Amino acid sequence: MLTHPMPDPVAFSLGPLHVHWYGLMYVLAFAMFLALGRVRIKQPHIAARGWKKEDLDDMLFYGMLGVIIGGRLGEVLFYQPARFMADPAAIFKIWQGGMSFHGGFIGVLVAMALWARKAKRNLLDAYDFIAPLVPLGYAAGRMGNFINAELPGRVADASLPWAMLWPGVQGPRHPSPLYQMIVDGLVVFVLLWIYARKDRPRLAVGAMFTLLYGCARFFTEYFRVPDWQISVAGLPVTSGQMLSLPMIIGGAAILAWAYRQRVSETPSTAYTQPAHTE
Repeated sequence: MLTHPMPDPVAFSLGPLHVHWYGLMYVLAFAMFLALGRVRIKQPHIAARGWKKEDLDDMLFYGMLGVIIGGRLGEVLFYQPARFMADPAAIFKIWQGGMSFHGGFIGVLVAMALWARKAKRNLLDAYDFIAPLVPLGYAAGRMGNFINAELPGRVADASLPWAMLWPGVQGPRHPSPLYQMIVDGLVVFVLLWIYARKDRPRLAVGAMFTLLYGCARFFTEYFRVPDWQISVAGLPVTSGQMLSLPMIIGGAAILAWAYRQRVSETPSTAYTQPAHTE
């Protein structure tokens, strides 16, 4: 059995300014978005659609706003409304943790819609382009949760080699942020990156990400202490699973639709490069 290392949440200080590991994980996430995006732009089927580095830089700015605003609002609305109603100022203390992926996901969708309108790009192509760039950033965020000793796991058998004593929680626990970092982040990234290396029907890559993440999150929720849960047909369903179900159903439906659209395409309806202004 292990003990949570309880690293100092402050990475370093510059006078009165304290830089937190949680914030640095977001910096790392955005840096990986740029690095992976530059690799993706060079893939032949992506380059053929006219994607440029300038597009990537602009999308990052919009994406950052979507992640931060959507992620924080999702945490407030989906998970801890009572806490933030009691202390509204805590909404702005994002360095303390508390960012909802599902809220951030919605925020990024809205941000990409705004970017696509500004750039005169097809919105569905924007979703397909950024989808493989997301999972590693998510993994970095979960590492930030682990460093902050957030999201404790459910009670684990003490004989489990990686069962962990968690700060402020009784008994050995599953290190659920690490599970989610590995399964929801790294595994989803590898599968999606391989899938997206070839040309796919429009919106298929975005739908595949939605489906893969939804399934991964539904599974890893079994090891995490839920923020709240309900009973469906006598089975407990957590808040994270409730929010992941629409992703699973919607992702599968959109993926099927995307492939049906490709089959039904004729030369006159096949993909054409949209007008793009510098």
